[in-house]
This record gives sequence, C-alpha cells and structure tokens, in this order.
Amino acid sequence: MKRIHVVAAVIYAAPGINQILIAKRPDHLHQGGLWEFPGGKVDQGESPWQALVRELREELDINVTTAEPMMQLSHDYSDKQVMLDIWHVTGFEGQARGVEGQECCWVSVAEIVADNSDYQFPAANRVILERLKSS
Repeated sequence: MKRIHVVAAVIYAAPGINQILIAKRPDHLHQGGLWEFPGGKVDQGESPWQALVRELREELDINVTTAEPMMQLSHDYSDKQVMLDIWHVTGFEGQARGVEGQECCWVSVAEIVADNSDYQFPAANRVILERLKSS
C-alpha cells in the first residue's frame, strides 16, 4: 500500500479568536469535495516544518511565523496510507487565499465539530476534529 507523509495546519485567525481556516479539496483529487486543514505532502529530504512553511506559502500565500506540533496520526484508506503531521499555526503574515483556486473560509471551531456540521472532512481528519472538540 502506498504510504504518504503529509503536513496539515490548524490555522487560527488570531490569538483569542476561535476561528480556523479550512479549504475545500478540488473534486478531481483524492477525497475531492471534502473540507480539509490546509497542507500537503512532505518532499523527500524535507522536514515537516519545512513542508508546512512551503505548502502554506504555495497553497494560501501566507508565511508561517509561529507554529507548534499538535499531533501525529496514521490513517489507512483503501488505496493509500496517510501519515499526518498536524500543526497549530498561531502566527502568519499575509492574507490567506486559495492560490490554486480552492475555496477557503474561516469558521468557528464549534461550526466544524458540530454533529450536524455543514463541513464534511476526510476520515483521516476525524481525530483532529475530536481533539478540537475537546479543547
């Protein structure tokens, strides 16, 4: 089974503001049409921190200034295994936007963790959502 190492960011709008940036996966991608925490693949020879900074610059046009590891998890899909390095991003420069045409929005934690949420995430993100719900 193909194994992919990915970084994902739980990006807070600002200190004391309980809003997180989420992005919608393009329909043609794996898990397309679902919402996700921005990020992407870790390239060979790249640290998770380097991948986080690069991916958020490429995807959202922001420069990460403050982040810390939140958790790591593995998830098996039928066609691939994903190893996720999840980071709390609490400081960045720039205005986040979907550089690759993806829809992005700021939502409250309560909106995305609600049982009847309008935002559906890939199965691999359930553990992240549970962590956010309990914090």
